[in-house]
Amino acid sequence: MASTNDNIIAQLRKDILPFQGFRATANASCTDVDFGHINESFPNARFPIGAIHEFCCTGLEDAAASSGFIAGILSALMKNGGVCLWIGSSRKIFPMGLKTFGIDPEKIIFVDLQKEKDILWTMEEALKCDGLAAVLGEMREFSFTASRRFQLAVDQSGVTGFILRLNPRNLNTTACVTRWRITSLPSILSDDMPGVGFFRWNAELLKVRNGKPGSWPIEWIKGRFRHISNIEIMPYEQEKKIG
Repeated sequence: MASTNDNIIAQLRKDILPFQGFRATANASCTDVDFGHINESFPNARFPIGAIHEFCCTGLEDAAASSGFIAGILSALMKNGGVCLWIGSSRKIFPMGLKTFGIDPEKIIFVDLQKEKDILWTMEEALKCDGLAAVLGEMREFSFTASRRFQLAVDQSGVTGFILRLNPRNLNTTACVTRWRITSLPSILSDDMPGVGFFRWNAELLKVRNGKPGSWPIEWIKGRFRHISNIEIMPYEQEKKIG
């Protein structure tokens, strides 16, 4: 009897997920984002596509870190030739740098607008276009009403949306499926090679609907995300103490 009840509860949870912003898309098998064991924090152990994800930044450095982290996600969403619309008021990202994440810069359409109300309108219309793999909008303020309209749009189109918020006045409630805070971590050079190491971040999942929030050190290496152990971070921490 207990096993039967467990099966019923598990099925009910799966049935409820679509009403909470988790909808399987036709090409879901081709758009898995590999976060390793971090995927266990998401419903069904998969990064939610066809949903809205919010990234909150407290400065330009965090915004740059968040942009790089999002680029890693976009590389999976766009790997089959998909196109992304990147909307903002001042373009800070270097398009050729996207090649580091396996993204062809010509597959990103940049839209520069001065007013946030125009950014909101453009993003909502873009999220309705099922010909896009993803849409990213840079804005400071983001209301629950706007987030709800965005989620309704992606429910129909299957497009994945990203909201990059720089210095928001307050972290108000939104209908976004996840909320993140991404900060940069020092890279580690391997084998005494010159230059800089791989991109590293501390990825803090502040909120995830029907999932488990958490915080992880993570890096981008060989075209994918990889979780970093505490031992791998330790050399830098020891170096700081010596300095």
